Amino acid sequence: MSEKVRVLLADDHHLVRTGFRVILEVEDDIEVVGEAADGERAVGMTRALRPDVVLMDVEMPGVDGLAATRRITSDAAEPGGPAVLILTTFDRDDYLFAALAAGASGFLLKNGTPEALVEAIRVVARGDGLLAPELTRRVIATFARPGGAAGTTADGRTAEAALRDLTPREREVLVLVAGGASNAEIAVALHLGEATVKSHVSRALGKLGLRDRVQAVVFAYEHGVVRPGG
Repeated sequence: MSEKVRVLLADDHHLVRTGFRVILEVEDDIEVVGEAADGERAVGMTRALRPDVVLMDVEMPGVDGLAATRRITSDAAEPGGPAVLILTTFDRDDYLFAALAAGASGFLLKNGTPEALVEAIRVVARGDGLLAPELTRRVIATFARPGGAAGTTADGRTAEAALRDLTPREREVLVLVAGGASNAEIAVALHLGEATVKSHVSRALGKLGLRDRVQAVVFAYEHGVVRPGG
C-alpha cells in the first residue's frame, strides 16, 4: 500500500460521489484517485488505477456492485490487491451475505457517520475486515444455525482438513479473531508482540484460504470453531 490510502469511488449518483470525495479528501492519509458510475467502469478503473480500496455501491446500472466485487477480488487473488468496502442504503441480508461471498472486506450502511466511513477505509486498507456490530451479530446468527455449515473451504478442501493445518497457536488466534479482538488485544491476551500476532493471523488466513478477518469470522462460526456465547 502507498503512503496515502488510494480510494476509488463507485456509485451511480454523482452527488453521492461528490459527498464522499469531500469527506475523504480532507484527510491527510487518503486520496481519491477516481470515480465510477457503474460496476463495469469500476472494474476497469480498478485494473487501471490499482487503488488500495474500492468504495462500492450495490445497486448500479448494468454490472451491479456485487458482480463488480466478484470480478475485482478475483483479479486481486494475490496479496496486496484492492480491498472492496461495500457501502449501501439497503440493510438487506441477501446483499450482506452476497457481498461476503463475493470477497468484500467490509460492509457498511450509508446511514453511518463520516468518521465511521473514514475509519472503515483505513481498516480495510491495512488488510483487516470490517462489519458494523449489528451486521456481525446477523452473520453469527445465520452461521450458528444447525446445518448451516457449508463443509468445504473456497479451494475445495474440507473445513476439517484445513483446520488440521493450523498450529495450536494459530487456532487460538483464529478463535480470538472470531470474537472480534484486534491484533493489539490478541497480543495482550496471549502475551505476544503485535508483529507476532499479525504473522499468526496471516498464516491462519493463508492456510484456510481466506482473504481477511471478515471471512475468518464467517468461517469460524460456519464450521463450529466458535459458537455464540462460547
